[in-house]
Amino acid sequence: MTDLYIYSDESGVFDKVHYDTFIFGGLIFTSKKSKDDATRKFLAVERRVKSQFNIKGEMKGSKIDNKTKYNLYRSFNIGYKFCTKIEQKRVYDQIFEDKKTKQRFLDYAYKMGLKHGIMTLIDLGKIRVDEVRNIYVYCDAHTTSTNGVYELQESLETEFKYGAFSYDFTIFHEPIFPNMGKVEVRFVDSKTSPLIRASDIISNYLYNKSNDGAEIKSCFVRIMP
Repeated sequence: MTDLYIYSDESGVFDKVHYDTFIFGGLIFTSKKSKDDATRKFLAVERRVKSQFNIKGEMKGSKIDNKTKYNLYRSFNIGYKFCTKIEQKRVYDQIFEDKKTKQRFLDYAYKMGLKHGIMTLIDLGKIRVDEVRNIYVYCDAHTTSTNGVYELQESLETEFKYGAFSYDFTIFHEPIFPNMGKVEVRFVDSKTSPLIRASDIISNYLYNKSNDGAEIKSCFVRIMP
């Protein structure tokens, strides 16, 4: 039996009037050992980059140049990268009308991107469906309420453990891990989590690449045909 560990952050502003793209980016680990090894490797790289750029305090993607950001992104062979790209111009205007609707949509986009990443790893033989016990999800805290944490956790658990109906209840999507234990979501301060900071580098790099017109060869969430 094994546990999955997911770390993620976001880049962009969810505002279709002023911005085209919103990105969730992060890392998937298929064991505690790989997660712990990745933490040690990232901390070593982080110390070197902070010294090079004389960065005081937390290292953020916005504090380093694009070349270094690219080299860091390429060097992240410490886990399996995943992302969700939201093309905001394709999102219904009604989604932006109130805070709760926006958050439900973002939770959906995050869930579908993560599901796509996990399904890819299953197809590649990196994850065995019958061996997954628990999924631990760590997101950058920002200003998330307790209800927000619970709602995302419930949504992910439904998708992965219990299965879910389509929006019109005509199709039932079977669960990916029907015999698993639990999904646990934690929102953590990036200052205390090296792998959240690594996820910040990933999401920031992908966000900049997308805005430069490059195709992101990873998970996509495109809303509206």
